Amino acid sequence: MVDARARFVALPKAEIHVHLEGTLEAAEIVALAAAAGEALPRAPEDFLRFKDLADFLTFLDWSCGLVRSTEQMTELAYRFSRRMQAAGTRYADVIINPMHWQAWQRRVPELIAALDAGFTAAEADGLPPAGLCISLLRSQTADQALELVELLTSLKHPRVVALSIDGNEAAAGRTGPRFAEAFRRAGARGLHRTVHAGESSGPEGVRDAVELLGAERIDHGVRAIEEPTLVAQLVERAIPLDICPTSNVSLGIFPTLAAHPLEALRRAGVRISVNTDDPVLFGVSHADEYATCAAAFGWTDDVVRAVARTSIEASFANPDLKTRLLADLAAW
Repeated sequence: MVDARARFVALPKAEIHVHLEGTLEAAEIVALAAAAGEALPRAPEDFLRFKDLADFLTFLDWSCGLVRSTEQMTELAYRFSRRMQAAGTRYADVIINPMHWQAWQRRVPELIAALDAGFTAAEADGLPPAGLCISLLRSQTADQALELVELLTSLKHPRVVALSIDGNEAAAGRTGPRFAEAFRRAGARGLHRTVHAGESSGPEGVRDAVELLGAERIDHGVRAIEEPTLVAQLVERAIPLDICPTSNVSLGIFPTLAAHPLEALRRAGVRISVNTDDPVLFGVSHADEYATCAAAFGWTDDVVRAVARTSIEASFANPDLKTRLLADLAAW
């Protein structure tokens, strides 16, 4: 008999809300720190204990700052693909924010090339494919956002599929108006648009993402549940929410999984996908996240299949790959 986790590993699915920043293993971080001559900010056994979102982001910046060579970055991409395969993830839209990677902030073309080398080698070895969502940080300026869009649209690198934005909404305040022109320009030039919102911000962040940034999908978006008219708008426009339940509970957005609004949003008709956000830092795999949600919310196979279908349809994978994945999903 196939155990529950194995069934979810076998489930054809895409992961569309996952940060490369959150895939550094503790042992890797220790080794990188030693190579860089950096002292550890806390004991390795405490790496994954975060007081809140701000503490989490501070640690993220420090650990990503240890990745300084092309070889290290390329290897990180390859290992990401191995992790995808282990969880049964068939495609990923991988978010990377150059501002988290101190050695690469001014070297975005080189960053993309290093990651592309790792993902290309992984695909050649039969590992799942990935696209890159290059992310702005909320503390950046409008001019910096436009500069990034100009760079990405001039490069036209086939690995880059989208413009994203992330960061601490509570600390940054309302930023939708500041970045509206950058996202408008990105969309006009063929980049997809995905937006973090409704995590540390309330429903107003989700509304700005939809109305000002033209988001094709929302990363998190869970606090939309606080405004029924916004939920209705998400349903009407079929805008998916890329939800990460373990992340939300780990960072105190909701006290428990039972208190999480994922199921209420799904039952209201919102299109949802299940994702890990930062899998290593939250100690969760993509298959585990499906298994946890299915058990917690009593999902039938039809519901699981519908959630996985949304992940594939809402991904920025090429149409041929989507067609193959959907055919495989129908046979699951």
